[in-house]
Amino acid sequence: MTAVRSCAAVDLGASSGRVMVGRVGPDSLELTEAHRFVNRPVRVPEGLRWDVLALYAGVLEGLRAAGQVDSVGLDSWAVDYGLLDADGALLGNPVHYRDARTEGVAEKVWATLPAAELYSHTGLQYAPFNTLYQLAAARSSAQFARAERLLLIPDLLSYWLTGEQGTELTNASTTQLIDPRTRDWSYEVADRVGIDLGLFAPLRRPGDPAGVLRPEVLEETGLTGPVPVTAVGSHDTASAVAAVPATGERFAYICTGTWSLAGLELAAPVLTEESRAANFTNELGLDGTVRYLRNIMGLWLLQECVRSWGDPDLGGLLRDAATVPALRSVVDAGDAGFLAPGRMPERIAEACRASGQPVPRTPGETTRCILDSLALAHRRAVAEAQRLADHPVDTVYVVGGGTRNALLCQLTADACGLPVVAGPTEAAALGNVLVQARAQGLGGDLADLRRLLVRTQPLTRYAPRGDTARWAAAEARLAAR
Repeated sequence: MTAVRSCAAVDLGASSGRVMVGRVGPDSLELTEAHRFVNRPVRVPEGLRWDVLALYAGVLEGLRAAGQVDSVGLDSWAVDYGLLDADGALLGNPVHYRDARTEGVAEKVWATLPAAELYSHTGLQYAPFNTLYQLAAARSSAQFARAERLLLIPDLLSYWLTGEQGTELTNASTTQLIDPRTRDWSYEVADRVGIDLGLFAPLRRPGDPAGVLRPEVLEETGLTGPVPVTAVGSHDTASAVAAVPATGERFAYICTGTWSLAGLELAAPVLTEESRAANFTNELGLDGTVRYLRNIMGLWLLQECVRSWGDPDLGGLLRDAATVPALRSVVDAGDAGFLAPGRMPERIAEACRASGQPVPRTPGETTRCILDSLALAHRRAVAEAQRLADHPVDTVYVVGGGTRNALLCQLTADACGLPVVAGPTEAAALGNVLVQARAQGLGGDLADLRRLLVRTQPLTRYAPRGDTARWAAAEARLAAR
């Protein structure tokens, strides 16, 4: 059997980045943090931008702190990209998906390719920041006119590390330019909306080689080459779902963090009109799977409130929230009105006032409103996904940062009326590491990787309390507003 392998997982989230080192053996899986750094977008006169150079510096510092590793893999959030000129140089800082440039753009695209037809080709939910709409908004700009290559964020950083360009498939599936049935570009969609697919580098699959660290990177990080870079599920949700510690097929997952991604793992996409109307997406996962899920605003709501309140102790907020009566006030956690940063406590209060519910007056009350609302959104997504995909489940797995929030996990179990298994917390990094290790000969199919997770990772179980009638009533109350 292959010896233990050491893999560096670069995992970039919307608010922070981290470099984790995973040590993987036939019956062992250990993850340690080498370096963590903030991901702080910058508002400049032309709009909201990612500080991608700071992110790259954080990656290099993390690889230096990681020490000698056998391979490197990168994952990040989806949809955003950098543009390169003919010399391979970056044309400006990548635009943040929360930038306002895509307002009203989707309707213009739909005038050429109606929304229902677009969904039948790509299976992707409507979100105003989908790459397709970003490209439609950008193509009249001088910067876009100079572009010779488009690289999604993890592919851009991989290019800087290796000098080689590629487009990893799980992340490409969020562009609204991939056909989830063929797992290739939708040439018809691209042609009808006027997007040149020649902008994209060739597609890669998880496990494919993505080059080796350049000599300059080796010198800066102190690593000894050659160090291969492996394409992983470079959309962080794809890596996180790969790390769901499920032991069968009858499960739902909720990847929690800045966003909550709630849904099912399927063998084929669901492309019905009813699925489109419910705003479910069909993104691609590991080993031919489809991530059938709904995007929910997630802990972004609480993160923005905490920032507005001056960063109080989160533990104290959660203790206060636990004393607030359940379901006193709820908001639609999927409402695009909560997408932009700023004034989040006031906006939540305004939404409660407008719907005739008690207005949260304290941080504890606002926190409870957010957590109840997220649990309610989780309930809706899990129930609708089962119905639309005709795929019943008996367990909900919660992975990601939200596993640290015991109140949210318990409320999700209560709302869904199903047991919740919480963990692992660093699911995206673990999924990243497991794909790297498999590329080096450790591990078999996806079920085999998950069995290793079950044997090695701490998991917490939450049993549902009471019946779900009060959650159904809250759902009806929200639907009637």
